[in-house]
Amino acid sequence: MTTLTRRRADNPHEETWHIYFNDVRIGAIGTRAGLPVHADMEPGTGRRGIAATFEAAREAFETAWSELKPSIADDAFAEWRHDRDWRAEMKAKRARGEKLDSKIRNTLMRCICGTTFDSWKPGPRATIYAAQAGKVYR
Repeated sequence: MTTLTRRRADNPHEETWHIYFNDVRIGAIGTRAGLPVHADMEPGTGRRGIAATFEAAREAFETAWSELKPSIADDAFAEWRHDRDWRAEMKAKRARGEKLDSKIRNTLMRCICGTTFDSWKPGPRATIYAAQAGKVYR
């Protein structure tokens, strides 16, 4: 089994450690001022726990993860990676001021004969009308 790793979160108001299995974030362990240590299990099952110390929370987290891990399919990790990468790409596009793909006007269409054409140019219309008249569908 791959070793779990932890990375300190950027939140200056509380001490939080994000827990990773390879490169997928699976949960967090953190303390807040005046509150006990809190262990949050992700993904999907929402397992949570509270411990008196960070070490106790870490041990509880590892125990819960060892129980949860066998029930998670390997392709779920690939799906999470894909989603993470897609979100990062969208965030980078927005930061650069680029339009998202869904916001870019596309006038390309596919004719029933299989030809791709620009719907704003009248050239292929004759082909479409001829194909419709002859009912030539592929």
